[in-house]
Amino acid sequence: MYDRFNRKINYLRISVTDRCNLRCKYCMPEEGIKLLPHEAILSYREIFDVVEVAVKLGIDKVRLTGGEPLVRKGIVDLVGMIASIKGIKDLSMTTNGILLKDFAVKLKHAGLQRVNISLDTMDPEAYKLLTRGGNIKRVFQGIRAAKTAGLHPIKINCVVWENSQEKDAQEVARFARENDLRIRFIHQMNLSTGEFSIVEGGEGGNCRKCNRLRLTSDGKIKPCLFSDLAFDVREMGAENAIRKAVGEKPKSGTYSKSSKFYNIGG
Repeated sequence: MYDRFNRKINYLRISVTDRCNLRCKYCMPEEGIKLLPHEAILSYREIFDVVEVAVKLGIDKVRLTGGEPLVRKGIVDLVGMIASIKGIKDLSMTTNGILLKDFAVKLKHAGLQRVNISLDTMDPEAYKLLTRGGNIKRVFQGIRAAKTAGLHPIKINCVVWENSQEKDAQEVARFARENDLRIRFIHQMNLSTGEFSIVEGGEGGNCRKCNRLRLTSDGKIKPCLFSDLAFDVREMGAENAIRKAVGEKPKSGTYSKSSKFYNIGG
């Protein structure tokens, strides 16, 4: 599929839940969020059906996100369902790593190919404060489990406050180099004001090369993270929603008043 600006659209990011087991300061308010009712969340069968249609239209790269995807019951089953669709070349997941130790082998066996793991500091106390209670040891256990399971390459998503030369960022980068991990620095963004930048070590935020669509946990196809455009697969059908999203994908991001990072997957 190609959009109006001749960008090849072949990447679908899927938010499988708005729930998370952390409360990171840059992502979620301290008091938590009003969760979507369970009936509003797409079933695994609905997600599978959307992906199947998307692949027929040209999608060959799929990433599962959240919230935190590993908190959704039966996530390994969904990975297996998606992995069974012929035409997918790249199936990955973004996770905070807290539960990854228990899931890495199962995910690999189900067909997941690789993972991105969030890690913004190497300091246990700083991590606990930043995530409002997270245990960094569990992230390290998850990273080791992912390596053992063969979920390669493992990419580390490191959010930076000002730039990638910050002390915390450089310590995470050193850890990545020493453990054969790939580092990506993500500058803090603001959906409502349209503040975003290109990910260092990746292509996220580069509107000129953007090749992605997003499927929200409640069934909306979004052509751009920084836009309020959204097309409901339940109302329109998956193919119509996807084609409409590709057809109206903006040249560049502006802002979004309707979405938050915790419910769209970043």
